Parts: sequence; C-alpha cells; structure tokens
Amino acid sequence: MEGYYDEILSAEKLRQAYSIAPPRVRRYLEAEIEYVLRHLNPGDTVLELGCGYGRVLRHFARAAQIVVGIDTSPASLLLGQETLSDLGNCHLVCMDAVHLGFTRWTFDCVVCIQNGISAFHVDQRALISESIRVTRRGGTVLFSSYSDRFWVDRLRWFEMQADAGLLGEIDRERTGDGVIVCKDGFRATTVLKPQFESLTAGLDADVSVTEVDRSSLFCCIVPGIGRNGSR
Repeated sequence: MEGYYDEILSAEKLRQAYSIAPPRVRRYLEAEIEYVLRHLNPGDTVLELGCGYGRVLRHFARAAQIVVGIDTSPASLLLGQETLSDLGNCHLVCMDAVHLGFTRWTFDCVVCIQNGISAFHVDQRALISESIRVTRRGGTVLFSSYSDRFWVDRLRWFEMQADAGLLGEIDRERTGDGVIVCKDGFRATTVLKPQFESLTAGLDADVSVTEVDRSSLFCCIVPGIGRNGSR
C-alpha cells in the first residue's frame, strides 16, 4: 500500500513498532546498524534513504562527518528533528528517494536499510540508479532486505504490530513465501539475492550480496569500480 509509512505507520506509531520488537528482532536491527558502521569513515558524508524519525541516524552521526536523512513523511521528520536536535552534523529533508535533489557524487555512502527497497513501493532499478548517481566513485551504496531464514521472527514481529493496532490484521491466506499482507492493504515483500543480482546487472560498479546475522541480505554497491577492481 503506497504511502503507508507516510499516513499510517509514521512518527510515534513507527517508534512504537520498534519499541515492541522482541529480542531476536532487536538483534537483527542492531546487526544492520553494525554492518553499516563498518563501511563508514570519520570524514564521510552519508545519506540515509527512508530515515523515518531518525532511529539509526544518531549512530551514523557519531561515525561520520555529515549525515543527511530523507523521508517522505513530514510527521516522522518532525519527530526526528526533536530527537536529533543535539546533533549538529545531522540534517533531515523531506524528499523522494527516486528523485533526489542532490548533485552527482555528493555522498561517500548512501544507505537504505531494513527492506526500504521494497517498503518504498517504487521502481527498484530506478532507486538503485539514483542512489549510485549521488555517490562518489569508490564510495558505497548499501541496500538491505530480509533473509528468508528470518521469516518466522519477521512474521511474529509484524503480528505483534498488528495486535498493537499499528498495522492492519494479517491476512493469513495471502501471507507466505516472504510476503506479509494485511487486510487494510499493507503488503511487505523482500528482495532476495537473485533479485539483487538482476537489479544491479550491467551497472558500472562492483556488487556483492552478503547475508548478515542470518536475518538480513545486504547488497553492497561500489560505483565506478569494475569487476577487476579498476576505476
């Protein structure tokens, strides 16, 4: 359902969704942040796509020089401005991830974690291309989705969100094979390794897909570096 994270699951409701996450999901969330942090350097300028209320931006701001977070939900961004007001190197902007208002080669690292590539409900190839456009050559673009080995824990977390009234009731008949469907129109899919490989085929970049914590699949894209490592 397009606009779900703008109109329904945003700001305080989005924060609540993370606050009720069970221990295994919390470990998954932490593992994603830790993986991204290993790719950041103190002098980097970093862009996060779909930053919400800034849940992970604080971590990035401590590891990089400048951090920019974009989202299409004004309510989430307003909450983020309040919670991140003590960080002078963190900036929030209301912007569409497939139409970025930045010049090419602006960022050292572009990050889109926790299945944003599916949650945004946009052209995924265009999303990747636009992210590469604003990333310097030799920089890093990181997209994550769910590992199929995380299905049981992921489904349980979404069930908890539905029980708390944050999502619609889970549609049991239509949920399965990596897809979660709610009766209010919400639909959460995933991007597995073959799909990441297809989406990045032919790009002028070095691409690798890595499973992290048996819960995430990270697609790491290094623009302007061919398969032989040359620039």
